[in-house]
Amino acid sequence: MASAGTAPAPVSDRPSISPARLIAAARVRAAAKWFYWIAGLSLVNSGVVIFGGNFHFVIGLGITAVVDGLAKQAGSAGTVLDLIINGFVAGLFFLVGNFASKAQKWAFMVGMAVYVLDGLLLLVTRDVLSVAFHAYALYAIYRGLQACDQFSSAVPNLATDAPINPR
Repeated sequence: MASAGTAPAPVSDRPSISPARLIAAARVRAAAKWFYWIAGLSLVNSGVVIFGGNFHFVIGLGITAVVDGLAKQAGSAGTVLDLIINGFVAGLFFLVGNFASKAQKWAFMVGMAVYVLDGLLLLVTRDVLSVAFHAYALYAIYRGLQACDQFSSAVPNLATDAPINPR
């Protein structure tokens, strides 16, 4: 913030953001959003089961579908456990998405590893459409992981460049 007696720095004195860095940042954000979609639609899938519906989004998690099935058999106490367990799993994906949107490679790797395990669970249950969508989502997320490297190497001095805006 400039004081009353000083003028703001001229535009030419401000650090510039390279186009390569902007593109990499956009790819990181786009890939990180997959984690939010996975978490959100998994919760919607659980809500549908709790309220007696019979459809699901293929982008959701297989583990939440397993928990939903077990909770349905357990009655009203199962519903509470369903909400707690699936809320925790979705919260994990929201948290991973938050760190991934900040170009944290470990978040992409952890999220992808958990999603691969979830895809294997779906493979065992023979939900081929969901497995195929898991593969597509993993490819899109992997592109974000690659963009983390591009984002880091696009500018040698990250301290002078603007951070990724997670929105």
